[in-house]
Amino acid sequence: MADELLHKQFPPYVAKKGEEYMNAKQLKHFRGILEALKGELVGDIERTVQTMQDEATVFADPNDRASQESDIALELRNRDRERKLIKKIEESIARIDAGEYGYCDSCGVEIGLKRLEARPTATLCIDCKELEERREKQIAK
Repeated sequence: MADELLHKQFPPYVAKKGEEYMNAKQLKHFRGILEALKGELVGDIERTVQTMQDEATVFADPNDRASQESDIALELRNRDRERKLIKKIEESIARIDAGEYGYCDSCGVEIGLKRLEARPTATLCIDCKELEERREKQIAK
């Protein structure tokens, strides 16, 4: 849902021929996406806390209580994932401020506008990310 809202609010950036990579317009575009996404996530977290406080009910039936605890555990796991994403968003905004946004942490090449549109918090180019995933897969075996 948040992705759909963002894509309506921020249509994909289309670079003009000969346009410099990560110029001021591009950085402003991605900063807007990152800040909007962060705002949406923070709002979701606040709503979840409020909902959990409002719905805190003590059920006499152990099955109802177990179901409620399961729902709460799932919700907390989701919010933890969102908290981690907020941290990545803040790191990406700091990279914009430092002039490092849009370049691969591993090899230094351009990550690419299309990849950043799909994953604005990306820090690796597609080649380095694929290599990292292959290494992870080999280690996991």
